[in-house]
Amino acid sequence: MKNILVPVGSTENGINNLKYAVNFATMSGATVYLINIYKAMSKAGGMSKVTQFAMEENEAQLEEVLNAVDTQGVEVIAKPIKGDPFEGIARVSKQLNIDLIILCPQSVDIRDEVYLGSVTGKLVKQTEIPLLIVPRNFLFRKAESILLAVKQPSFGSPKELKPLRDLLKLFSAKLHVLRVKTPDSANREMEIDPDLRELAASFRETDNATIYHGVLEHFQSHNPDILCVVRRKRGFFQKLWEKNTVLKKEFYTSKPLLVITGS
Repeated sequence: MKNILVPVGSTENGINNLKYAVNFATMSGATVYLINIYKAMSKAGGMSKVTQFAMEENEAQLEEVLNAVDTQGVEVIAKPIKGDPFEGIARVSKQLNIDLIILCPQSVDIRDEVYLGSVTGKLVKQTEIPLLIVPRNFLFRKAESILLAVKQPSFGSPKELKPLRDLLKLFSAKLHVLRVKTPDSANREMEIDPDLRELAASFRETDNATIYHGVLEHFQSHNPDILCVVRRKRGFFQKLWEKNTVLKKEFYTSKPLLVITGS
C-alpha cells in the first residue's frame, strides 16, 4: 500500500485520521494525500469570490491539520479539491492510484446514534477502493489479529484479497475467518477460497440471522484489532444498501473496520 488518501471533514477528525495514516505510512513507506472538498460556484471568465473564499478556507483547514500532526518524515501532500465530496474522492483516488482510504465513520455532522455518516456510507457501498474506517480518537497500534466476517468464503480473483494480504504482512498479524451461514445461505455448501484458506490462521462457521449477528456473537472471543468485511452487492451491507447513513443499532464496531471488495 504505497498511496494512502485521507479526506478531511472536520478538523478534529482530520487530525486523528492523519495521525493514524502517518503511523501506518511509517511502517509501509506510503505517501499520504490529505484532501478536503469545496464546492465551486461558476462565474463567467473565472473563479467566483465565493469559490475563492471556499478554497482559501479549505487550504487553511488543511494547514491547521498538518501543523497539529508530527509527520515523522512521511511525505504528506495536502490539497483542497473542488467538487462533490463523493465524486471528488472517487476522482482523486483514481488519479493518484490510491491503495487505501483512511477516514472516520462520520466526517462532519457527529450524531451519537449514527455509525456511518452519509459520505462515508456512500463510499463504503459505491466505491471499490479499500477503506479503513478508524473510530474517533482511536490511537494507532500494530494489529496482531484481524477478523474477517463473510457469508461467502470465495473470491473472484486473488487481487480481491490483496488489501487484506498486505495488512497481514505489514503487521505480521493473524487472520481469523468467520463464515456466517444465514437463512438464505445455510443450505448452500461452498468451497473456501484456496487463497483465503492459505491466509487464515483459523476458520469458524456459525449460523445466524445476519452476518452482523454472527460478528456480535463471536467478536469478544476473537477480540480482533481490526474487523474486515467484504463489500458485495449481496454481502455484508445488503440490508443497509438503500441508504448511506448507517445507525449504530444496525451496525457498530469500536475497532477499525477494513472494507474490501469481492465479486
